[in-house]
Amino acid sequence: MEKIKLRNVEVYPFRSADDLIDYADEHKGILVAVNAEKILNANEVTLPIINGNIAYCDGSGAVLAAHQKGAPQAVKIAGCELWLKIVERFAGKRSFYIIGGKKAVNDATVERLRHDYPGIDIVGHRDGYLRTADERRALIDDVAVSKPDVVFVAMGSPAQEILMSEMLARHKAIYQGLGGSFDVYTGTVKRAPKWWIDHNAEFAYRLIRQPKRITRNAKFVKYAWWLLWKKF
Repeated sequence: MEKIKLRNVEVYPFRSADDLIDYADEHKGILVAVNAEKILNANEVTLPIINGNIAYCDGSGAVLAAHQKGAPQAVKIAGCELWLKIVERFAGKRSFYIIGGKKAVNDATVERLRHDYPGIDIVGHRDGYLRTADERRALIDDVAVSKPDVVFVAMGSPAQEILMSEMLARHKAIYQGLGGSFDVYTGTVKRAPKWWIDHNAEFAYRLIRQPKRITRNAKFVKYAWWLLWKKF
């Protein structure tokens, strides 16, 4: 499959989550959710990780840009839904490693996964707070020794992408960064209602719930300008 370039960010215009999972199963690597914020914030650290792995459209802004670049088949694939599709596909067939969140959230995530997917093979898990270089090395070593087929990392960007790239250098697998998905899965944080999701307005729901995000979202005016004037 040919990549398309959105400014400097290269993404695969997958037609569905199933297509993405099929591709990742064959090629391995880091699944990077690309949205407007990732494109705006891409830099010398994150860009090589994104472009060297399996980037996909996770936001409506990325999908619109992909359509402008001649990939009308590209669809939005929400990372917070994709990881559970991966679990559904491989539970009982492949092994998993669960990283991220506070300890209580991480433990609750593992407990619920084992309840929802009987027979799932979770070979290791830990919270996302790596306080020392020794803890970081120990985690990377454990992943390399455990050799999971799928590794989920919920730490937020770019920390999760940097960590996954370090783990990938030691052990090839499917890696996916999940941000706050464990909090949503365990009910610690509520995701936007279905109407907001279906109308590509999840960002607006989060803004209403967290007005302090307005300064973070102000830069999206630049992205909207790129879309309006087809600057991709």
